[in-house]
Amino acid sequence: MPTHAHSLPLSFIPSPPINGFHLGPLDIHFYGLMYVVAIALAIYITRRRWRALGGNADLVSDVAIWVVPAGIIGGRIYFDLTTPADIPHVWYGVLAVWSGGLGIWGGIAAGALVGVWRVRRVGASAGLFANAIAPALLVAQATGRIGNYFNQELFGKPSGLPWALKIDMSARLTQQIPAADLKYSTFQPSFLYELIFDLACAAVLVWLGHHRRIRPWGLFALYVAGYSGYRIFEETIRIDSSQYFLGLRLNFFVAIAMTVVGLAWFAFAQRAPELPAGAGVGTPAGGGAAGAALATGLDGSPAEPGEPGPGGATATSGAEQSTDDGERAVAGSTERDSLPAAAGSDPSRTGRGSGGHGRR
Repeated sequence: MPTHAHSLPLSFIPSPPINGFHLGPLDIHFYGLMYVVAIALAIYITRRRWRALGGNADLVSDVAIWVVPAGIIGGRIYFDLTTPADIPHVWYGVLAVWSGGLGIWGGIAAGALVGVWRVRRVGASAGLFANAIAPALLVAQATGRIGNYFNQELFGKPSGLPWALKIDMSARLTQQIPAADLKYSTFQPSFLYELIFDLACAAVLVWLGHHRRIRPWGLFALYVAGYSGYRIFEETIRIDSSQYFLGLRLNFFVAIAMTVVGLAWFAFAQRAPELPAGAGVGTPAGGGAAGAALATGLDGSPAEPGEPGPGGATATSGAEQSTDDGERAVAGSTERDSLPAAAGSDPSRTGRGSGGHGRR
């Protein structure tokens, strides 16, 4: 445990001494750096999970190119609309994401809409892709919360708990907490609570994808419901600047609404038919039996034959898939060989001679 110079144990988490560093002419903020790391982790995890379903991992990179800026724009718009008092008083204030201020619900909504568009362009299932990305989003959100620590933001009510977070007076003023709380120096580290919850929820989603038959959109709906459910609690302990409605923080009501939406969405999604193994991934990475190589962990570890995969499809063993492919190949070969004889003529009259294109 950290100690003071007189070797007295600290009874709180110290505030960070800096919130960034200089790299040549660049001023690097830890808040922005953590978001870069978060995005990289989300892409990495999703690529592995999507490839495990038989999909082309390059699709994840293509989606990320469009979804990341859409999510940042959507998140900033939500923040500007719901907490206008926190917008920096400069001409570019509405765009100053580096100083903090991204609303998660706006970011997810905008990113999801753009993501669905990109995924469907290649003929893949948006619901299956959403299931693959859901745990990755939670890991990314947990990483982003580390940036909140360096910005000294998203803290809760005053607290004397051993894990309370020390907040500098300048940060207390910046966050526009109630005047009665300015005299306190340690507060609930609500961002830390969310970090822990996000990682735990991601693990639960991975477990459910492996042990339960989750349909397309099912895991994503549970992500929406689970995270929003946690935010109901968080909004009761946060004291930073916020819009209020009926005496409570606006996001408290948004969290309740999104929890209900997520649960209803999950119930509706589970009524949809189950996709067969390898279906809904668009252009597969390896073709053939690639769709059977299903995995359920964050690292894409393979599922046992007959077990549900991360997107709700059922895993098939390589031997079974190879046998099926072989039987189809033999049947197709027999059909093609019998066509000329059935027509009663030589191959050239059927339009399938050696220079023909076969079935189109």
